[in-house]
Amino acid sequence: MNSLPLRSIAVGEYTRAEVGRRAGVDPAYVDRLVELGILKPGAGDVFSLGDVRRARWVRSFEEAGVPLEGLGAAVRDGALSFSYLDASAFDRFAGLSGTTFQQLSDTSGIPFDLLKVVREAVGFAEPRPEDVVREDELSVVPVIKLMLSMGFRPAVIEAWLRVCADSLRRIADTETGWWRTEVEIPLLRGGMTEPQMLDAQADAGSEMTPLLERALLGIYRTQQEHAWSKSAVEDVEAALEKAGLHSRLHRPPAVCFLDITGYTRLTEERGDEAAADLAARLATLVRRSSQAHGGQAVKWLGDGVMFYFPDPGQAVLAALDMVEGMANHSLPPARVGIQAGPVVFQEGDYFGRTVNVAARIAEYARPGEVLVTDQVLDAVDGTSVTFDEIGPVELKGVSGALRLHRAGRDA
Repeated sequence: MNSLPLRSIAVGEYTRAEVGRRAGVDPAYVDRLVELGILKPGAGDVFSLGDVRRARWVRSFEEAGVPLEGLGAAVRDGALSFSYLDASAFDRFAGLSGTTFQQLSDTSGIPFDLLKVVREAVGFAEPRPEDVVREDELSVVPVIKLMLSMGFRPAVIEAWLRVCADSLRRIADTETGWWRTEVEIPLLRGGMTEPQMLDAQADAGSEMTPLLERALLGIYRTQQEHAWSKSAVEDVEAALEKAGLHSRLHRPPAVCFLDITGYTRLTEERGDEAAADLAARLATLVRRSSQAHGGQAVKWLGDGVMFYFPDPGQAVLAALDMVEGMANHSLPPARVGIQAGPVVFQEGDYFGRTVNVAARIAEYARPGEVLVTDQVLDAVDGTSVTFDEIGPVELKGVSGALRLHRAGRDA
């Protein structure tokens, strides 16, 4: 306990009415929490920012079915403490703004249905027009206004909000999980009581949180540069081709995307140890297959892998080996998309339209299929592979229809 930094107490003086407004409760509810000993006003009958959080969190506990009187009794007996909510780690959690969603829609010009997504996408109940906007939700408003002024479609903005909310939810859930196993449980096993553990973990969280946020921002900026670079490469390629300056390679390299059907669901169902074992077996299989045919695994992408092959024919053979290997080893079925064409290499990764098309083909393929384009077909020779044309196909994010072919073993 002594090795942990001293807890930073949030400063600020609030009246009962201000606590109620910021916590979203009636002043009478604040009085009830004082009677129960959950809130303890300071000199001059003023409250702190920590008290605002206590009122808000206790109300949430009560709505979840935890009896208010029981909470009060536990606090009075010393079995439970909410003093950890004074820690600076919680200062980032905003209160209520005093502005309703309808008022915000009227003043900002943002449609009410779009504003609702700001809260609903995070996982909270869909707000009503009279519900009060959180202060942190207000921070999203300026970028939405700018997007609308630039002509962004509301459906695109909504999709962006949902992706942000879902991705950050997964990060927060993961952090909460390892905080429990790596910080809270060891403190309890070390002999701390529950109240002592809550205070100690809050102290540690106050030290850790700024570093986590800095790391997240650094990772986001790196991902942003990566995505922008890929988009810029595709723009340059399109401009050169339009100007007749884009050279065609006699035997272009191939990019292969392998997508593992149901991988995420399967790992969630089997637990961490089984998931790690499954990942190791998959990695060994696909790495051996790609290397045996002169290719290399470039990166893992959630449920799949991206490969680079100098020879498109070898890419097809490797893909068939991988798909068959999955079935032979009782692993989840795989689907593969392959495109041949020029690529740009940068910092260990490959960019360009060839990469984008291969990824889209993999998304389109059915489990167990290896689909290739005309460019792959034209570059393949001397391999024991057959191809069945499945016709022109429209792929998301790819202009024009592509003729795709299903690869198989030559009987």
